[in-house]
Amino acid sequence: MKSIFPFILLSVSLQPTQKPAIQQNNSTQVQPVQNLFIITLDGFRWQEVFTGADSLLINDEHYCPDTSTMKMLYWEATAEERRKKLMPFFWNVLASKGQVYGNRLFDNKVNVSNFYSLSYPGYNEMFTGNTDIAIASNAKRKNPNVNVLEYLNGKKEFNDKIVAFTSWDVFPFILNQQRSGLKMNSGYEDMGEGSPEQSLINRVQNEAIYDKEATRHDELTFVTAKEYVRKNKPRIVFLGFGETDEAAHEGRYDLYLEKAAQSDKMIAEFWHWVQSTPGYKGNTTFIITTDHGRGKNSFSWAHHAFFLKGSSQTWLAMMGPNISPLGEMKNEGQLYQKQIAQTIASLVGENFQSNTVAPAIALK
Repeated sequence: MKSIFPFILLSVSLQPTQKPAIQQNNSTQVQPVQNLFIITLDGFRWQEVFTGADSLLINDEHYCPDTSTMKMLYWEATAEERRKKLMPFFWNVLASKGQVYGNRLFDNKVNVSNFYSLSYPGYNEMFTGNTDIAIASNAKRKNPNVNVLEYLNGKKEFNDKIVAFTSWDVFPFILNQQRSGLKMNSGYEDMGEGSPEQSLINRVQNEAIYDKEATRHDELTFVTAKEYVRKNKPRIVFLGFGETDEAAHEGRYDLYLEKAAQSDKMIAEFWHWVQSTPGYKGNTTFIITTDHGRGKNSFSWAHHAFFLKGSSQTWLAMMGPNISPLGEMKNEGQLYQKQIAQTIASLVGENFQSNTVAPAIALK
């Protein structure tokens, strides 16, 4: 379970110094798509995304009790081979069809702008397009800030066609479900759909899962989302996986890798479904990212906070008919998580108008 960290509210002057973002306007200048899937892997480091399993951690029995099996599954001699072994869909399909940002080995950077480098502040930034100094922990309190999904839900063409499925049960507060009116299913919450498949999923959650206070298993989040999307055909889907962060906080690098590999497989399955389903095929874009980074070494990788170096470092991937297939971005540059909100709106042909929103990412 995620910890709730109390923090003294700090002045805005303590925000880290930022380089200018890559782009300066509010338009991606790409043709809008009909459908958009936003997928997050909570607390998944850029290091594993771009270089695969960490040699120090996969060989450490404290974090990886069965090192031989994990190395058989996820270890190769080069970073390129390791990352493909860990996330084959990401690197064999997404990277060839889309754009991947955040490999700091090429000085291509993605960072959070919020001071805290925690989940609630990170998701607030991601969906509202700005930071909020008052959102300083993961406490379950209703977000006063309007998010981009809420804004789009108020548009006639998107109303009742946006849905969020999340493993972490704090999202109804982050996205302020009560005010926004968004359709959501979070934690071990029954979906309430009448199909036999959904009834079976509800039964598994109710009868086979005993620790309902924990983050829901990502696989249950995935099958619930897939069944709903198959039946109802929403236009915008947010899918929030949470088990990578849970495994890391437990200090289990082996489970952390397993959950990342499982997420890659589920994303691949969703993409395959999209590309073989009328109405979605050729008219759907995926955005995949994370809410924060983690510590950089074998002593700090399991944790993240404002004082822990590496916690603000993230990554971003996009793929779809309006995303040029440029692959891994190897140019020097800086993006910020707060740019994602306006990018979400721009990709579906809208402009997110809410107070001060960071400009969208300039897609090539």
